[in-house]
Amino acid sequence: MSAPRVMIVEDEALVAMMLEDLLGDLGCQIAGSFGAVDKALAWLASDQPPPDGAVLDVNIGGQMVFPVAEALRARGVPFVFATGYGNLPRRGFEDIHVLSKPLNIGQLRLAVRAFSDGH
Repeated sequence: MSAPRVMIVEDEALVAMMLEDLLGDLGCQIAGSFGAVDKALAWLASDQPPPDGAVLDVNIGGQMVFPVAEALRARGVPFVFATGYGNLPRRGFEDIHVLSKPLNIGQLRLAVRAFSDGH
C-alpha cells in the first residue's frame, strides 16, 4: 500500500510545519499545504490528483474553511478538522471527526488510518 497523500489547510506556519512533520512520521506524503482557503480551492480545482485525505484548520486567517470541506466532500475525499474551538461553528459536518489543538499524535494516527481505509 502506498503512503496516503494528505492535504493540509492551516494558516499558522509553525503549526503547518509541525503537522507536516507528524504526518511524515506517520508515513504520509504531503499532497499540498495551504495557508489560505482560496489557494486550497484553486489546487483542488486544478488537474492535480485528489488527496487521500485532508486535515483542515477551521479558521484560516479569519475565513472559515468550510468551502474547502465541501469541495473535498463532493470529491469523496475524507477529512478531519483540527481546531481550538470546542464545537464547530457550523452545522452540516457533525459526521466529521474533530481533532483538538494542540494536536495529539494518537488522534492524528487514527485519522490517517481512516484516510488509508477510505482508499
